[in-house]
Amino acid sequence: MGVDLVIFVVSMYALTKGADFIIDESQKIALHFNISGFVIGATLVAFGTSLPEMASSMMAAYSGKNEMAVANVVGSNIINIALVLGIVFVMGKKIVTDRDIFAKDGAWGIFPVMVFIIMVIDGSISRFEGFLLLVMMVAYLIFLINNDGELTDEIDIDEDEVKKSFDYKSSAILLLVGFVLVIVGANFAVDSASNIAKSLGVSDWVIGLLLVAFGTSLPELMVSISAAKKGQGDMVLGGIIGSNVSNFTAVLGSSALINPLSIDLAKNSFDISSLLIVTIMLVFITANKLYTRSAGIVLLIVMALVIEHSLSL
Repeated sequence: MGVDLVIFVVSMYALTKGADFIIDESQKIALHFNISGFVIGATLVAFGTSLPEMASSMMAAYSGKNEMAVANVVGSNIINIALVLGIVFVMGKKIVTDRDIFAKDGAWGIFPVMVFIIMVIDGSISRFEGFLLLVMMVAYLIFLINNDGELTDEIDIDEDEVKKSFDYKSSAILLLVGFVLVIVGANFAVDSASNIAKSLGVSDWVIGLLLVAFGTSLPELMVSISAAKKGQGDMVLGGIIGSNVSNFTAVLGSSALINPLSIDLAKNSFDISSLLIVTIMLVFITANKLYTRSAGIVLLIVMALVIEHSLSL
């Protein structure tokens, strides 16, 4: 257990440093190309941090563990909203956004979840439905491109100097290093945490439902905290919404193409209901711009209830 604890600490450090690289270089890219922080968060950051979910869900589907592939996505989205945003809001630094998240992106916050629920009513997601989910991902990208405004985020670096000194090669390398650190760090964090949990006698079901989903959401958590500290409110919310859309379109869609996915609605009704509740909460929060400690505490309470229910199984 001692070795696993050391690995976990080192993995968390790698996640932190990788998140800093991603945020810094994403800011520079946004400035250079006059792209809004929200769109950078909803695309580059969101897809990059969703790679752990994609890798684990696709591997689960390939191995015939269909419900694990679906549970990972459901759990990751619950954690993205309830835990990640909850922690960011409670941190104390007020989240300020230049983009009207609710007016422009509210539908994308809940639409993929509703489509998912409709698809699994029959207990499965077919290859054709997986293809439709991938089409939805393309539609989301087109939407972002057509509805982007110029960069207005306040960034604590010299904009003119960054634009003059922008270097494609160095930014690409640092972004790659950042993504490698968060993804590799997340994988080692999951493995070490799972070993620690097993040594403490925690059940395999709880490990799969909570630790795998939490581990694959670690990149979103670290990147969101880093972005919040740098005053990047648009990037925080863009990353969460974009990651959730990516999970229910690109991740589930590609997994279903590998192997049709099945899910027991009766057995997993609590998790799916929790997913719908936190998604509605996200839309409500963005509609009223409740980016406050109080909202964060409520989200964390919901997360605690989900964990308590899982531990009671």
